[in-house]
Amino acid sequence: MKRNMLRVLRRLLLVAMVPVVLLGLVGYLADTHDLKQIGAIVLAATTVIPPNNPFQVAILRWYPANLTTSFGVGNNPTGVAFDGANIWVTNGSDNTVTKLRASDGSTLGTFAVGSGPGGVAFDGANIWVTNFNDSTVTKLRASDGSTLGTFGAGIGPWGVAFDGANIWVANRGLESNGNTVTKLRASDGSTLGTFTVGSQPIGVAFDGANIWVANSSSGNVTKLKASSGAVLGTFAAGFSPYGVAFDGANIWVTDQQQSVIKLKASNGSNLGTFSTVGFTPEGVAFDGANIWVACFSGSVTKLRASDGSNLGNFPVATNPVGVAFDGASIWVTNNNGGTTVSKF
Repeated sequence: MKRNMLRVLRRLLLVAMVPVVLLGLVGYLADTHDLKQIGAIVLAATTVIPPNNPFQVAILRWYPANLTTSFGVGNNPTGVAFDGANIWVTNGSDNTVTKLRASDGSTLGTFAVGSGPGGVAFDGANIWVTNFNDSTVTKLRASDGSTLGTFGAGIGPWGVAFDGANIWVANRGLESNGNTVTKLRASDGSTLGTFTVGSQPIGVAFDGANIWVANSSSGNVTKLKASSGAVLGTFAAGFSPYGVAFDGANIWVTDQQQSVIKLKASNGSNLGTFSTVGFTPEGVAFDGANIWVACFSGSVTKLRASDGSNLGNFPVATNPVGVAFDGASIWVTNNNGGTTVSKF
C-alpha cells in the first residue's frame, strides 16, 4: 500500500514539475535568444503552454471560444484607454466619456467633457480627454470622474499621450492651422511648449524617452525628444499615418491606405510594411506579444510583433477606431453611428 502511494506521489510530482522546468528553460533560452530551442522544447513537452500572458491563462482566455462580447457606451465611441482597473471611452457625439469596469464591462459612470471628445490617456491618477471642437483638453479624476480642469491646446486636438510627467497632445486642426503638438504639465495643466511637426498630426505615443507623432497628411512620423521637444527625425510612414504604438523596442504606425509600418525606435529605420490587415487601419495597441489594429472597415487584425505575421482578422461591430489592452483583453470602440465597445 505504501509503495503504491509513493509511486502515485512521484508521478504527481513529475507532472507538477513539467511546467516549472519548461518555464525555467524557456526563460533561460529567451535570455540567450535561442528561439529555435524554445520552440523545440514547447513542441516536445506534454504540457502545452499557450502563447498568452499568465493572467489570460488564469481567466481561461487562451482558448478560441466565445471570447468576444460588447458593452453599451455613448454615441460614436472613439478613443479608449485603460487605467489599471477600468476602461474609459470617449463618446464623440455626446460630449461625454464612459467608465466601464474592465472585469465585467459594467458602467461605472458617464462624465461630461468638452465638445467632440476624441483621444484619451491615463496619467496614473487622472484621465485626459482631447476635445476636438473646443481646442481644449479635459482632466478628470480617475477614481470618481470629477473634472479637475480644462486646458487650452492647439486647434483640433486629437491624439494624447503621457510621458511620465507631462501630457502630449497632437493638434490635428485643418491642414493650414494644425501641424503642432502641445506639451502640458500633468500636475496642473500648464502649457510647457508647442512644437511644430508634420501636416495634420493625429496619433501620438511615448517610447520611454521620446514622443512619436503620426502626421496624417504628410505621410510621415515625427520623433521629438520628450524633455525638450527638439525634433530628432522625420520618417516616412505610408500615405496617411494614423495610430502609433510602442512595443518596447519598435514603433508601429497604421497607414489608412491598408498597411501597418514597423519602425525601429532607436533610429526610425523601416523594419517592415505589413498589408495583411483590414481596410483603413486606424487605432493600434500592443499586448505584450502582439499588435492589434482596429480597421475602420469592420474588423480587428492581430499581428505578431516579432515579425508582423497575421494571426487573425476578427469581425466587430460598426467601424472600429480605437483599441486598448487591459492586461488580458483587447477593447475596441465601434464608431460612426455605433454605441458599443467590443472586448476580446
